[in-house]
Amino acid sequence: MAHQLRAVGLDFIEIAPVRLVFTQEMSAPPEAVFHALTEDVPGWAEWFSAVTLARSTGDGSTREIHLKGGGRFQETVIAAKGPEVYAYRVDVANAPGARAIAEEWRLMPAGTGTSVRWTFAADGTAAFRLVAKLGRAGLGRAFRDAVKRLDRRLAHQEPVRTPDPPQRP
Repeated sequence: MAHQLRAVGLDFIEIAPVRLVFTQEMSAPPEAVFHALTEDVPGWAEWFSAVTLARSTGDGSTREIHLKGGGRFQETVIAAKGPEVYAYRVDVANAPGARAIAEEWRLMPAGTGTSVRWTFAADGTAAFRLVAKLGRAGLGRAFRDAVKRLDRRLAHQEPVRTPDPPQRP
């Protein structure tokens, strides 16, 4: 059964009772990674194997996410500071015991590629917090696999281009 979670901001990512942080490098540049995270929301199901459905809702500031195993989330984007930070909180979830969840993707240049740091921040009942902590290894593996798949996907796409400024006569 889905239930409303507590609305949290970016500060929650640093102070949450459960903070799981993972880092992985990839060859794609930060701009391409940021575009994949923020603009190609349906593409998440192609590179993040736990995701079966991802779609923007409303004006694009909210998302609907379905996971393998039946997880369902309605999320609100709380930061999209390109190409460095993309973060969202979960507003509605069917995860028993969850009270607040937020995730942050921080992108930092690493040579010609990107160092990706993903933080999963959560609060909930004691049982929920324990399960989240016990899930660290699985979440880390899912994150590393997702970043590798995203890197391969981006290597086969046209580079993200910013529009050229208008030419003056």
